[in-house]
Amino acid sequence: MNHYQEEVEKAARALRKGLVILYPTDTIWGLGCDATSRRAINRLLKIKRRTDSKSLITLIDDVANLSKYVKDVPPMAYDLLQNSANPLSIIYPSGQNLARNALGPDGSVCIRVTNSSFCKSLVQAFGGPIASTSANFTGQPTPLYFKQISQELIKSVDHVVNLYQDVISMPKASTIIRLEPAGNFTIIRP
Repeated sequence: MNHYQEEVEKAARALRKGLVILYPTDTIWGLGCDATSRRAINRLLKIKRRTDSKSLITLIDDVANLSKYVKDVPPMAYDLLQNSANPLSIIYPSGQNLARNALGPDGSVCIRVTNSSFCKSLVQAFGGPIASTSANFTGQPTPLYFKQISQELIKSVDHVVNLYQDVISMPKASTIIRLEPAGNFTIIRP
């Protein structure tokens, strides 16, 4: 097993144990945990020092898995995902099969089908969706690469993925779109 595979498996094991990981996503470094575990999400929110009811982004590995976590996937979602050049997180009106605290107060769910080979491998090795948020304390600037992440935050998580820590790219957070039941959409974050 090579270093990459070992890191995928270590992170997947941590997720299966209900732990919080610090990992590289297809956008920026993130905090992640099992999106179906209320306890794991509570731990993630405590580490992040988030008290508001802002929902998390749920990462999945394939468009084919959307219907597992979204009650009614509007056809427009598939068009948006297929034609998006950048990572796209979509807020769907009603989620399912996820922990209640992974959803918005109105039952909506924000899902991103990841394009990152590492994240795809991690979701597959873990066997489920990952609740994800930026690797910063609430109210602090979002770090764009690993060396900008607070040492205090790094020490707070249960597992740190040891890949891509020296990579300095200037990524940005994903675009977020809210889909309405009628088929309209609103851009929340460009």
